[in-house]
Amino acid sequence: MNHYGLRQNWDQILELLNQSLFAEQMVCSTSSQLFHIEATKDLEGNSEMHNHLVPASYHRVTALGSAHRLQNGESHVSVIDTLISCVNNALKEDQEVTKWLQVMLENAPNEFKPFIQNISSWQQQKEQSLFSVQQLLNQMGFESNNQNQY
Repeated sequence: MNHYGLRQNWDQILELLNQSLFAEQMVCSTSSQLFHIEATKDLEGNSEMHNHLVPASYHRVTALGSAHRLQNGESHVSVIDTLISCVNNALKEDQEVTKWLQVMLENAPNEFKPFIQNISSWQQQKEQSLFSVQQLLNQMGFESNNQNQY
């Protein structure tokens, strides 16, 4: 990988990562709310989903920090490697979040099903933003979806 690619404009990547992080905030806040409602406080799948939601959030925050550093002129290859790895890791965790959201939907009282479907919509948005990041990274000349994850 050459350093020329690191001197590119990172605005689109930053925008997509911010969109993904915003959607992550909505998933986190709404799904956590269910712990504080009597009818859903023990909803099957919610605790398990949070076991993957926490690292997914961490990886989004780290990817966004890396993108900010690149936009501000840092040029070490390890920064882009960190960004790519965190995007991949977040998407891997997202698969599990989506799986457990389905369990939650199946076990929720009927009046909470639309609420959980809304969480799923935010989940889809946060994933789609990261898929777009992967595509942009590929267009910029970085191999973004086959990199080893830490």
